[in-house]
Amino acid sequence: MTFYQKDPILEELGNKILGATWQEFPSLARNQIAMTWLVYAPPFPANTGGAIADSEFWKYPVRGFGYRGLELFYPASVVKLFYLVAVQEWLAKGMISPSPELERAIRDMIVDSSNDATSLVVDILTGTTSGPELPPEPFKTWQGQRNIINRYFKSLGWEELQSINVNQKTWGDGAYGRERAFLGEYLENRNQLTTDATARLLHSIVGGVAVSGERSQTMLKLMQRSLDPAVLEQDPENQVQGFLGDGLPLGAKLWSKAGWMSQVRHDAAYIELPQGLPYTLVVFTESAASSKNELLLPFISQQVARAIYSL
Repeated sequence: MTFYQKDPILEELGNKILGATWQEFPSLARNQIAMTWLVYAPPFPANTGGAIADSEFWKYPVRGFGYRGLELFYPASVVKLFYLVAVQEWLAKGMISPSPELERAIRDMIVDSSNDATSLVVDILTGTTSGPELPPEPFKTWQGQRNIINRYFKSLGWEELQSINVNQKTWGDGAYGRERAFLGEYLENRNQLTTDATARLLHSIVGGVAVSGERSQTMLKLMQRSLDPAVLEQDPENQVQGFLGDGLPLGAKLWSKAGWMSQVRHDAAYIELPQGLPYTLVVFTESAASSKNELLLPFISQQVARAIYSL
């Protein structure tokens, strides 16, 4: 059961998009991609700045298409969206105190996808720190604290969040000490997300009901990406080129959070096209080849944009 309504027109378009993708990229296996696509048709309240109450927002049906939307993937930096929502919740409830350093870390975590900034955010959210391995009992306590983010998202009662794992920091070179032990011998405790779970979280931010209308707007501002070629040229890791924003026409608006490493290339985006219906698009791809392929996600994005104009 999905939070969006499966739509026969979107089903046909979505399957055509995937078919064209496999034809263009034949090395991409059927089980190396997942996709969730939501389309906001009037009177759906997308990007209203929180003008509608949470209880009313979830009554509005949204049309969608999903392919392997409940399959778990290592999310790389897409998980930072979940930490963004969690830190805004903690701040709103007074569980943590605002500070210039925390604000700097939140910004750098989303705007620049900084792993160092994310490390501080996770420490503040959980009251834990990285360091040497711990004796069994202190380590058990430490693990319980680190799972507070998982407990928060499961408390929302969303079916899409029941299987996910969002208790790990993101790394450049990898985890060491107690962090490596927490991952498990076979990395069985790695972060895990689905495109449906990510789409629902992004849907709530766009709808202005993630924590509050004001805090949803704060999150969206951090996620907004410039499509100006001159701006992109100045930032080689801009989370647009090689991702979904790279396939958009001039005049489009983009809010997104990308994730990539040696085995995955993902993006989660809310997009407003000029004279087209707004939509949320989350695409996860998994393989060494697709992680290096800077044409794959832009191709999918182009196909989706064309499909939007056909609706």
